[in-house]
Amino acid sequence: MAELPASQGWQPLPIGDWVLNEGIEARTMVFCPREACAQQGFASVLAFSGREAQQMEQALKADPERLARLFSKPPETAGKPGATKTAASKAPAKPKSTTRVSRFEAEGTSGLIVEIRALDAGNPDRGARSAATAILHGREGDRLVLAIAVSPDAGSARRDAVAAWRSR
Repeated sequence: MAELPASQGWQPLPIGDWVLNEGIEARTMVFCPREACAQQGFASVLAFSGREAQQMEQALKADPERLARLFSKPPETAGKPGATKTAASKAPAKPKSTTRVSRFEAEGTSGLIVEIRALDAGNPDRGARSAATAILHGREGDRLVLAIAVSPDAGSARRDAVAAWRSR
């Protein structure tokens, strides 16, 4: 990715031999480790075809509030060995993080930003750790192409997703 170069600490992942599900193609993936970059990050370009593209496109077009609920939903424990239901486990657990999903436009295409912030138990009004994922998506013929970036903050994730999108 030209805008996320090795000279700035970005390192390509060797994806040439990766085996993925049918209908999913990994085009490019880069990461910037903490030791090499002031701000750690990850960016990729993926392409989906057929049924995989339809399902992904439908998910990306969903209502942002619904997406936020899906991202923040705790994992299911029912049916797992050793999982028992007690009166305490039936009560809704206090969330340990907040999730916010918003839409944006860049480079002539649609995007999403998913921001997840861990809540500080000592001070619930102040978030502790955070991460953001930016996803730009659009059609190229029969393929759905996604540029995805993950970073500690939404601005960096958006910038890196735009850089990934330009490299597609």
